[in-house]
Amino acid sequence: MAVAKVLLFIKWHRWLTDAMNKNDDDRLTSISKAGTPEEIGDFWDTHSLADYWDQTHEVEFEVRANRRRRVTLDPDVYAQVEVQARTRGVLPETLVNLWLAERLQAAK
Repeated sequence: MAVAKVLLFIKWHRWLTDAMNKNDDDRLTSISKAGTPEEIGDFWDTHSLADYWDQTHEVEFEVRANRRRRVTLDPDVYAQVEVQARTRGVLPETLVNLWLAERLQAAK
């Protein structure tokens, strides 16, 4: 899910940057009237969406995320992974993916 959100943000940011680079007044964002992603961020840092809710509208979009595979781990192994992950400040799934990627790279 986090990967899908990051990819969605990257696509949105590219679209917004392209739109802002066209320098058209109609390309300013509808609520903040911002001309750059930084200006949008500055606006929303100091404003609440609740104050502008009536100016929003529902949209539909599709998010295409890579399918994840599950691998079962022995409970004792998972417990050790959890300890290591907590020590490093990452999720167990992230640590396992990093370790497996490193191991596969070394095996080449």
